[in-house]
Amino acid sequence: MSLYNRDKRAEEILGSKGRIRVLEVLTESGELNISEVSRRTGLNYTSVERHLMKLKNMGLLNEKRYGKIRIFEVTFRSFHVGFERGRPVQLDIN
Repeated sequence: MSLYNRDKRAEEILGSKGRIRVLEVLTESGELNISEVSRRTGLNYTSVERHLMKLKNMGLLNEKRYGKIRIFEVTFRSFHVGFERGRPVQLDIN
């Protein structure tokens, strides 16, 4: 990933409290549907759905469908963001 894309990706993730809360809930809980993520984050359904789609498009979430039910889970074991003086933002996603 180029330096520009990595910085842009970090900005997209860290630039939203809602996205961070969604990631926290899914990292702690495993698999959840949209309504449960909404309940646990305190965000409305539409906002959670938008955050989930954005995170899925970034490759950070998987989506499973069981009829109309959509279940989301994180695709990583660990996610670290590093800031070091004089260096670009470092994303370490495993």
